[in-house]
Amino acid sequence: MKQILIFSVAVFIFSSCSRKEKATVNPFNDPILFAKTVKELNNVVMENNFSPIVASRNYAYASIAAYETISLTDPRFPTFSGRLKQLTPLPRLDTNGVNIPYASLLAFCKVGQSVTFPEGSMKTYVAKLDSMAAESMDKEEIDKSKNLADVVAKHIIDWSKGDYYTQTRTAEKYEVKNEEGRWVPTPPAYMEAVEPHWDMIRPMVMDSADQFVPPAPPAFNVKDTSSKYYKEVMLIKNAIDSLTPEQKHIADFWDDLGTRTIVKGHVSFLKKKFSPTGHWMNIVGIAAEKDKADFGTTVYAYALTSISMFDAFIQCWDEKYRDNTVRPETVINKYFDPEWRPFLETPPFPEYTCGHSTISSAAAEALTSVFGDNFAYTDTSELEFNIPSRSFPSFRAAAIENNWARFYGGIHYHNSCIISNEYGKKVGDLVADKLKSSISKKIN
Repeated sequence: MKQILIFSVAVFIFSSCSRKEKATVNPFNDPILFAKTVKELNNVVMENNFSPIVASRNYAYASIAAYETISLTDPRFPTFSGRLKQLTPLPRLDTNGVNIPYASLLAFCKVGQSVTFPEGSMKTYVAKLDSMAAESMDKEEIDKSKNLADVVAKHIIDWSKGDYYTQTRTAEKYEVKNEEGRWVPTPPAYMEAVEPHWDMIRPMVMDSADQFVPPAPPAFNVKDTSSKYYKEVMLIKNAIDSLTPEQKHIADFWDDLGTRTIVKGHVSFLKKKFSPTGHWMNIVGIAAEKDKADFGTTVYAYALTSISMFDAFIQCWDEKYRDNTVRPETVINKYFDPEWRPFLETPPFPEYTCGHSTISSAAAEALTSVFGDNFAYTDTSELEFNIPSRSFPSFRAAAIENNWARFYGGIHYHNSCIISNEYGKKVGDLVADKLKSSISKKIN
């Protein structure tokens, strides 16, 4: 009887301690929860048909808001103020009694829905976070956390208003010149040129949009069979005419056009997928989970990667509208085969340089600086679109495969992809070096 009584007391004490320990666990200090929050914004971006270029802006500012929140209490991650162009320090904030991870999530959501979306696009998701807070925090902690998140979000939103985005909404319309070698709209939608003034956007780390200017593309020449340009045209035409199942899988896996126009007879409709930036933001979450990264490291990885892609798009778009290079589809239809079609839909902007190759290389460098080179992972991002996963020995290997994907898709010359990878790496290296934290790995 005495043994039973002792056992019962022990069970009671143990269960009481377990309940007490559970009550003190911070449910928001969960890197997987942060990844899910980013994915929620990713879904909003996809559903609202924002271009990949504009999407990069949304992810970057939202991620910076989350990062600046954690930097208030985590000495491993110093503030980005003074390191990002025109970002001033936050006002003095009292973090006592604040649930920093919760505030970080709220700041991310508030900025994410405000930078390019109408207020309220993440309202339902934020309500779920608030319900979690109500179950684990008292009112004072919730209020302090929300107030801090509001201050951080407002600071980042105010800063974002100086990047010239609003002015580019009403800038002069791009004039299409029907000249040999210059870009013209392509089938099936024949859309206007996307974001022709993106070179006006304020970079975050680069000195200017033209800090890294690649060499000019091969001179347009479809008559001289020995010319570099002619060889590039034949290379892509012949490749698309004989794609293997594996090459098609690679092209589909990295398609990431965002919104694709499907035409069947007289009916057309839109098919939605991730943008290139959305795909790589997903990869950040996959890497963080595999690495068992803590909350702060996860937020840092997202911020660094999104900033790298933001600046990489500015660098790429500066070059695109400098050269205004015609797409392979237009050239092949006009001079070689009017019935020829690329495997993927041609995006509505000039060919050189390749946006996806540029931002993928930049993202790969950012991720390598956080998780190291030879970080093997399986990218499951495309499963929701019924596209099988692919595995890679490193982030850089994934970026290189993406190069081939744009070529196999029939939308970029191989030379363009090679140059784009090289110059995206320059941007990624610059960002990783300028914004490195105490956990950053040497990547060169």
